[in-house]
Parts: sequence; structure tokens; C-alpha cells
Amino acid sequence: MDSEKVLRAQLVKLLNEAQAHADFKKVFNGVPPALRGEVPKGVPHSLWQLLEHLRLAQWDILDFSRNPKYKELKFPDDYWPKSAQPPSEAAWDKSIKEFEKDLGEMTKLIEGSKTDLYAKIPHGEGQTILREVLVLADHNAYHVGQAVLVRRLLGNWKD
Repeated sequence: MDSEKVLRAQLVKLLNEAQAHADFKKVFNGVPPALRGEVPKGVPHSLWQLLEHLRLAQWDILDFSRNPKYKELKFPDDYWPKSAQPPSEAAWDKSIKEFEKDLGEMTKLIEGSKTDLYAKIPHGEGQTILREVLVLADHNAYHVGQAVLVRRLLGNWKD
């Protein structure tokens, strides 16, 4: 395998597999509806807020990475849901599905033979696709880890 293929494969694994961090699916699937909006003492966010933040931030990074007409979101307003409680069970399920769909789109971008991982994104300020993938992986791992802590504090996590 050439080094470019190895790098792309490692980036895909970094985003999609639990290597040095918790697995997104394991952390967010199977959470009882009654716990999704609970904010444990000493923690700033509920599982719903973390899930939605992950989805929104990932969408933003994906959009920036591939959309020449990208419009910057306002932080923090456009990145965090207002309510600790999900509006419905369907909203929770939809958020998970959209997160996974967008992760799949980022994976396709990484694997795309026309994607130059090192070229500056034309509408950016020096960012590259490689940088955006690494930021996404770092961001996702951080907040998935927070979700593990929230589940532990709620008594709903088994190692």
C-alpha cells in the first residue's frame, strides 16, 4: 500500500472506530429516554446537548470542507441546543442518524481519489481537508468522552 492510501485508511479508522476513545454508537445508543435530558451535578451538559453539539459541529466541519459557499455559524448559539431535554424520542433518533450520515459523508470525502488532503481549502484561511479531519476526530473524541462521564454520573454506563 502506498503512503497516501495508508493515511486515508488511518483517517477513516480514526473517525469511525473506537481506537483510543469511546465508540459513538456504544455511548449514544441504548440510553433510556428518561436520562437523555438529565444534567448531573457539576456537569454543564446533558447527553442530548452533547449529541446535538456533536452533530451540529460535525455538520459544520463537513460543510466547510466541501462547500465553496459555506457560511460560518455563530458560536455558541448555532452549535448547542437551547434545551437540555430532547424535544422527542424521534429527535434523539434523528440526531444519531444524521450524525452517522454526515460521518459517512466525511469518510467518502477522505476516500475520494479527487480529494487532495493537503491542498488549502479555497474558501478557507489556510485549512486543509487533512486538518479538518483531525479537528473533527479530536472534537468528536472529546465530547463522546464527556458523554461517557455523564452516563457514569447518571449510573448508566458499564465499562
